[in-house]
Amino acid sequence: MKVAYVFATDMSATYKLGKMILPQLEQGVHGAQVVGMMFFDDNLYVLRKGDPIGERLAKVAKAQNILLMVCDRCAVERDLGEGDFTQCGFGQVKARGLVEGVVAGCFPQLYKALAGSPPDQVITL
Repeated sequence: MKVAYVFATDMSATYKLGKMILPQLEQGVHGAQVVGMMFFDDNLYVLRKGDPIGERLAKVAKAQNILLMVCDRCAVERDLGEGDFTQCGFGQVKARGLVEGVVAGCFPQLYKALAGSPPDQVITL
């Protein structure tokens, strides 16, 4: 089964991802193939360069071909994206100061990025 995660609630990236999902992915015991992760609001902060969770996740994502995407508007609001609000939703905002492999986008970019390997389930945390 293929899954995609949406980290939308407070601390879902630090707790659920950092303490449950990521260790399982690192150990190869997660039980599902993760094809993508989308981060909203303050959950973006775990993806900053140097953050232990983000650095570990970047390695796993590269090895397992997992899409890591941050909300472009959330990135601009937190100075983690290059661009302005008029570019949000069009794929024009670039991620800045984040771990390797992270891209910025909105739902149209997420759908396009996952089209080649669509998830069977999307789980919002």
